[in-house]
Amino acid sequence: MISVEVFIIPDEVFLTFILMLSIFLGFELINKVPATLHTPLMSGANAISGVTVVGAISLAGSGQQDLANWLGSAAVALATINVVGGYLVTDRMLAMFKKKGS
Repeated sequence: MISVEVFIIPDEVFLTFILMLSIFLGFELINKVPATLHTPLMSGANAISGVTVVGAISLAGSGQQDLANWLGSAAVALATINVVGGYLVTDRMLAMFKKKGS
């Protein structure tokens, strides 16, 4: 009989690999974006953070555990700061392209 060994990768190793891959990929993608496209990219990131706010609100309001409520509340606060700050920066960048008299 032929025996086959199966290697099981722990979840922590797998998730760390995904995290490192996403950091590297994100860094490479952002460096390749020309300066004229940073404002639309910022708007897209704000939309994604808006989805994060909705997910964090559902986590904070789940009532499962105290830790989940605290982490959900922190996620709501940080994602809201990210969305508001991103829109303020985007608005400021778009204001540079407006005419002085308008």
